[in-house]
Amino acid sequence: MGVAADERQALSSLLDELGPDAPTLCEGWTTRDLAAHLVVREHRPDAAPGIVVPALAGYTQKVQDRYAAKPWETLVAQVRQGPGKFWPTAIGPLDELTNTAEFLVHHEDVRRAQPGWEPRPADATRDAAAWKSARQAAKLNLRKAPVGVTLRTKDGREAAVKTGPDPVTVVGEPVDLLLFVFGRDAVDLGFEGDAAAVTKLQSVNRGL
Repeated sequence: MGVAADERQALSSLLDELGPDAPTLCEGWTTRDLAAHLVVREHRPDAAPGIVVPALAGYTQKVQDRYAAKPWETLVAQVRQGPGKFWPTAIGPLDELTNTAEFLVHHEDVRRAQPGWEPRPADATRDAAAWKSARQAAKLNLRKAPVGVTLRTKDGREAAVKTGPDPVTVVGEPVDLLLFVFGRDAVDLGFEGDAAAVTKLQSVNRGL
């Protein structure tokens, strides 16, 4: 199994444990809403575009609400099982390419929304995948940042991901850097740069 598959299974187990009404870091979403989102993304090609295209979001929401109304055990089983065998990401390498960041971020969305959460112990494979995904996603997700941005891991790996004035360096573990790039603030990070520039970066809409 790869990181995407591992995170899918870990998230599914956590959903089983917490139930459908637990909070997540996705604003306005409970665990039920998040599970329905994941199923729509992998089972409804007609509705999936609305996840990123605002003009289509209304239809996507209607479809997602119908999935959310399913029995909780059925919904979680669909998340755990993943797409059908004819869906492109059912192929292992494509699953890793398209789902690693998705399931890493959403697993942490659930974990870190719970009281008393703690960072998971370091894992070389997961951390390598998170660092790769953070570098790739940052160029799109941080495009609106009015400052230059460099990501740096605590062990010294570094990537300049956004050119601009008043550069800011964001320092942390790979999973925290990935979550920051995707707009989450429940992270343990350090920021190097002018204080006003750091505030601008933290305030910008980081995401699609």
